[in-house]
Amino acid sequence: MNDFDKIAALYLATWNEADEAQRRLLLNDWAEDARYSDPLMHGEGREGISAMISAARAQFPGLGFKLHGAVDGHGCNIRFSWALSPENGEPVARGTDFVRVDEQGRIAAVTGFLDTGAA
Repeated sequence: MNDFDKIAALYLATWNEADEAQRRLLLNDWAEDARYSDPLMHGEGREGISAMISAARAQFPGLGFKLHGAVDGHGCNIRFSWALSPENGEPVARGTDFVRVDEQGRIAAVTGFLDTGAA
């Protein structure tokens, strides 16, 4: 697994973590002043992003994010697609996210796009 794959795995694990305390531990590997933005929500800092993820998880209970396709990256930029679905079901949404990491390799900024569904 290369660094780009590890960052994508960390990102998806953070979104999939239901326990807030465990999610905060995962967010320690994000930059303290990280930013997240997609067409539906925005979060700033670890606390803001954790609250945003909690709200999204409440809106879509029982669903989880899985990597869809290969992770791509160059320099401090990473791109990957994901699917949001029940454990053994069809995706209700798909998206593509662009992640920028800081000099320490922590997630610093995420720009997300919804490809299908879950508006």
